[in-house]
Amino acid sequence: MTPAATRFLLWLCLFGLLPAAGCGPGEPFDYIQASGRITYEDGEPIPIDPLVLTFYPQSEAIDAKTHPRPGMVVASLDDGTFDEITSHRAGDGLVRGVHKVTLTDLNGQPLDEKWVPRDYSLPESTPLEVDTATEPFHLKVRRP
Repeated sequence: MTPAATRFLLWLCLFGLLPAAGCGPGEPFDYIQASGRITYEDGEPIPIDPLVLTFYPQSEAIDAKTHPRPGMVVASLDDGTFDEITSHRAGDGLVRGVHKVTLTDLNGQPLDEKWVPRDYSLPESTPLEVDTATEPFHLKVRRP
């Protein structure tokens, strides 16, 4: 595991996104393992470490208290690959379906605009979208 991935998992634990008690068979959503790669449109890796991808499910909530959880992963600095996306438990994957994808730093802050346009940092404006039915993903980011 890369140092960035280790820091990311530690960050998740510190902020309570990986609860000690997991949802067992009663979990209302079906998770799927997913992986992929993120690059600029020309195929070059994005030179940001750590580059955090957050996958926001576009699935409907089951009720007022039961919403699908976003998944998070750190992309490799070397080639932009990622796997072991975490939504509920470490490496559990993504809720099945369509997801909007944002790019941020470890603190959830937008990246420097000299590397990635600001609209990629918010679920409302990101042009990145994936469907777990077409996994593995290859996300392409336009250069600023």
